[in-house]
Amino acid sequence: MNAARTRTVAYLRVSTDKQADRGVSLEAQRAKMEGYAALFDLELVAIEVDAGESAKSLARPALDRALAMGKADALLVVKLDRLTRSVRDLCDLVDRYFRDGKRALLSVGEQVDTRSAAGRMVLNVMSSVGQWEREAI
Repeated sequence: MNAARTRTVAYLRVSTDKQADRGVSLEAQRAKMEGYAALFDLELVAIEVDAGESAKSLARPALDRALAMGKADALLVVKLDRLTRSVRDLCDLVDRYFRDGKRALLSVGEQVDTRSAAGRMVLNVMSSVGQWEREAI
């Protein structure tokens, strides 16, 4: 008998039309997430989309819905920078929503999975890189 599939909410975000040229369009994000979900046996129970929203703030309508997650076990993003570029905000999100181990944060691009110690370590390193990119921009 197969183990239960991980019920997952996918979160997509773009801040500008130019991002479509760099491979982070909503369509590209959706395709990557659907492929990842199929590969890792995730059940996508919802897909929340913030179009035209900056990662400078966590005050985004679809992000709020995604983080509420309902009965979902995980939040899936295509890259951590779609969630936030701030180390502080990422740490706050992890502390509030994922630290207890009841829910996981998953990232396709960075192969982050907070269900493991190695995944949590990669998340910490990648969040620092994300903040550096934002400051450099």
